[in-house]
Amino acid sequence: MYKLNQSLRVGIGASGAEGLGDIGHLLGSWPDHLDATAFVVLHRPSDKESNLPAVLRRQSRIPVEVATTGKRLQPRTCYVGEPDKILSLAAPDGFVMLDGSNNQYRNRTIDVLFDSLAITAENRAVGIVLSGSLDDGSRGLAAIHAAGGLTMVLDPGAKPRGMQQNAIDYDGPISFIGSAIDIAHVLSGIYFGRQRRT
Repeated sequence: MYKLNQSLRVGIGASGAEGLGDIGHLLGSWPDHLDATAFVVLHRPSDKESNLPAVLRRQSRIPVEVATTGKRLQPRTCYVGEPDKILSLAAPDGFVMLDGSNNQYRNRTIDVLFDSLAITAENRAVGIVLSGSLDDGSRGLAAIHAAGGLTMVLDPGAKPRGMQQNAIDYDGPISFIGSAIDIAHVLSGIYFGRQRRT
């Protein structure tokens, strides 16, 4: 059974429409007692307007807000990155939004968030990769693991091989593999699903 620290910073990464349902399942099963702030980033084309905040507000058990530069974090809230911006934490209690058109970051939106969580939250950081393609998120999960945080991915058997399988294959160990609802149970402190050696 996992015993998690309080005041967690939970980064959730997924790919566009493929991951939207799983993000909804995770936030819809969010534990009432969990002292954590969540951050959602999607690996998606930056020229598309996002309806993600509106969709998640209907599914989430915690408030959903759009993250903007300088906004201070509120407890038990989920923050979503702005369209064409990349979400990063500059300090444990505030945001920096990076330019999404910058080639250095454009295809690494999840890694940027996870790296910032590893730096600002250290062992209170949780990285969750739900779906996608390529390997965005893999390096960030390794950074969170190295900082003493918890790393979780959606069971790749549930969907075609993609981002979460690349995260498992990457050199950073994964703490837990399961469904979105399994992951919510782990966040609640309940062991459920299959655990991977670290």
